[in-house]
Parts: sequence; C-alpha cells; structure tokens
Amino acid sequence: MNDSRQPGWERIVLVCGKCSKRLGGGFGPKRKWSLAKALRKHLGLKRFRKGPVGVVETRCLGVCPRNAVTMIDGTECREWLLVPAGADMAELVSEIGI
Repeated sequence: MNDSRQPGWERIVLVCGKCSKRLGGGFGPKRKWSLAKALRKHLGLKRFRKGPVGVVETRCLGVCPRNAVTMIDGTECREWLLVPAGADMAELVSEIGI
C-alpha cells in the first residue's frame, strides 16, 4: 500500500549534498555555509516543514561540476542549475523566481 504526505510547501528546491560536501561550504557571508543552508537563511526559513519553500539536500545527482553545486527547482525540473561557489543568494533567488 502506498502512503503519501503533503509537506505544505508551495515550492521545492533540491540541492546536491555531494557537491555541497565537496565544496566544504562556499556560500553565505563568510563562505562557510552549504548552498542549502545559505538559501534557507536568505529566505528566512526557520522550521523545515513549516515554511512556504522546501530546500532539500539530496544525495548525489550525478552531474558533479567543479567549484559549483547542482540545484533543481521543482517547478522547472527540466533545467538543472549549476550554482558556482560564492554566488549571490539574492540574484539566485530572483533567477528561480522565489
């Protein structure tokens, strides 16, 4: 039997955990945060399942860019983004339309 749940998010963003780990940070004010953490902080998401946007760190997505992190916007899942280390969070959020 299948079980389904609805997290209550309006949007979901998937971030490759392996890319983030390999970079060892690279985002945030001191470039020490992972992309997922920097996005959550920038969007002001406090409680993981209570916010309007879900930022989920996944296992390896198989793209493995150098000095970047693979990210998928759930609404535009046919286009994967390669976010370079040190990317501006405001610019990234406006690019994906959150």
